[in-house]
Amino acid sequence: MVSEPEILDELRRLRARVPQLTGALTAGVDGLVLAHDTPGVEPEVVAALTAAALGVAVRMADTTGQGDFRELLVRGVYGYVATYAAGESAVLTLLAQDRVNVGRLHLEGRRAGARIGELVDAWEAKAQEAKAQEAKAAAPAPAATPAKTPAKAPVRTPAKPPIVRTRSARGSATTNARTTTES
Repeated sequence: MVSEPEILDELRRLRARVPQLTGALTAGVDGLVLAHDTPGVEPEVVAALTAAALGVAVRMADTTGQGDFRELLVRGVYGYVATYAAGESAVLTLLAQDRVNVGRLHLEGRRAGARIGELVDAWEAKAQEAKAQEAKAAAPAPAATPAKTPAKAPVRTPAKPPIVRTRSARGSATTNARTTTES
């Protein structure tokens, strides 16, 4: 999977920039945890719920003609849950206190989502390339065919010259079948 230490470093830097964050989690759009820094919260449960909420948010954005999913914000009595797109196949979910500056949360969440998305997408591209190389190596090699020698041109025996039959033109002086007799 993605290099978890790189993503964890990004999550920790994000929490340092926004002190009111109480947790940060990166998950695949399928709900599998990639990395988390969520003390006191079950990351698998948050990732699964994020995937469910993401499905609804994507459908809502599509149905209303708003385009591709970018972010989702849920506000509860005690704080916020914000989810941001992170590349093609991952999301970043942030948990924040009620007193967080929401503008700052969005700014930093979007930046971190973009960086994490680059990491995840680069890893997936490498994984796809490795898979293609593996498939290519596992494919049976084509049977070696002996080198073909050029075929000899068929020997042609000279053909008899064609007989050319021509018609001679009839002359204008044709003999009339009727002859005249002199009397």
